Amino acid sequence: MDFKIREDRRPQGPRKLIQEREEYFRLVDQGMGYSEAAQAADINIRTGKRWRNGRGASGNKKAAPPINAVVPLPVEAPPAPSRYLGEADRIHIADRLREKATVRAIAAELGRSPSTVSREIRRNRHPLNGQYRPHAAQARAVARRPRPKVGKIGQSRELRDFIQDHLALRWSPEQICQVLRGRFPDRPEMHVTHETVYQALYVQGSGELRREPLWLTRSRPSRRT
Repeated sequence: MDFKIREDRRPQGPRKLIQEREEYFRLVDQGMGYSEAAQAADINIRTGKRWRNGRGASGNKKAAPPINAVVPLPVEAPPAPSRYLGEADRIHIADRLREKATVRAIAAELGRSPSTVSREIRRNRHPLNGQYRPHAAQARAVARRPRPKVGKIGQSRELRDFIQDHLALRWSPEQICQVLRGRFPDRPEMHVTHETVYQALYVQGSGELRREPLWLTRSRPSRRT
């Protein structure tokens, strides 16, 4: 920081002596004595003392806290628990079950409802011996979570290739759907709506349409949600 003593010493309003104050505390933090720092920052020694120690109320003057006082940060509320139990939660459940803790006690410790903990133990314990092992329970829970469903276009390579090829020829989804019904009148698995084509382009589930030809479609909505 390049500090220069101000030539204009007139009052500066609410921002008075800000640069001097910053320079003063910088020098003090570097180990310079109070008097030397005040002299280098071109302030009165008593001004530096008031900045460091604050000022009590006197006459018409209000009390002022130390300028360099550290204001404590507000205490943040703990984050809400995730919708799903995590592996750490399941380890805690397993440890407490070995200690013969009740489901209600475990639920209170995890910040969950007793029904959540009870359902977790019932669904993810070993199917044969009934023991609850946290890592195995985690694997079962992850495997059970729903996966994105592949749409009709993604389930048929013939249908997907037909639509993809005609998009590359600058056909609109509406034209493609109409031709599909005319060319394959007795094959309902080859019939889709133009909305399905747009969904395959925008959502792009696994195995569905590539996004590259999207700019070639002549009639497309500006935004999908």
